[in-house]
Amino acid sequence: MAKKGEKKKLRGREARMQGGRGSGRSNSGTVRLWGRHAVEAALKNPLRVHRKLWATREGIESLDGELPPEFPLEFAGPEDLARLVARDAPHQGLVLECEPLRDLHLDEVMDADPARPVVVLDQVTDPHNVGAIMRSAAAFDAAAIVTQDRHAPPEGGVLAKSASGALEFVPWVRVVNLARALEAMAEAGYWRIGLTGEADDEFAAALPTGPVAIVLGAEGEGMRQNIEAHCDNLARLPISNTMESLNVSNAAAIALYAVATRTS
Repeated sequence: MAKKGEKKKLRGREARMQGGRGSGRSNSGTVRLWGRHAVEAALKNPLRVHRKLWATREGIESLDGELPPEFPLEFAGPEDLARLVARDAPHQGLVLECEPLRDLHLDEVMDADPARPVVVLDQVTDPHNVGAIMRSAAAFDAAAIVTQDRHAPPEGGVLAKSASGALEFVPWVRVVNLARALEAMAEAGYWRIGLTGEADDEFAAALPTGPVAIVLGAEGEGMRQNIEAHCDNLARLPISNTMESLNVSNAAAIALYAVATRTS
């Protein structure tokens, strides 16, 4: 049996370790990231301000490169780390607390490069889906992800884990008004294509030779009517009639591949 003083000390440590359980946004406004790929990418990102790294010794050994001697590091057991993250999240022995990335403006990311599409998400709120789309955006060198600030998940551990490091280098622009953002894209020379299963044109055939903005809506509800009205064209992916639709992250990956491999 532990002594009275030892028990009180353990409770104090547990209280410190438990703060911020959830998606990865802590009560202090900082962000908690977990998992090797997400944490390693954040540690290598010079734009990140790091606050503290909790880790097992095995977690530290799995990282590519060494931490600076003065880095705020605390070794902890797997059970302690589990109290810092979303329930049952695979932290892989690494939990990093850091400042959120700085806000980006739309005009900072629109380079009008035909090879680098912009991905626009209309009310896609699942952090797993947004993270997976970010990972595909990184794989196909998309210029940015654009979401509406009120209808998107927060920057945090669940999204970062799904993005597998892509959160650190795919620009993510949050806008107040998505329709106005689409208008700005049109003015910058982007052809805006909304993906919907009800469209007549297939996506590959609808692609222009110039810059493209791929617009995707939430699963089930799809794009809002006002967002559809701000697209230059609506198109569908040529999937079998045996399936009604694809997961939005799968649809984004296919559309990004189509843009990357277009020949004209």
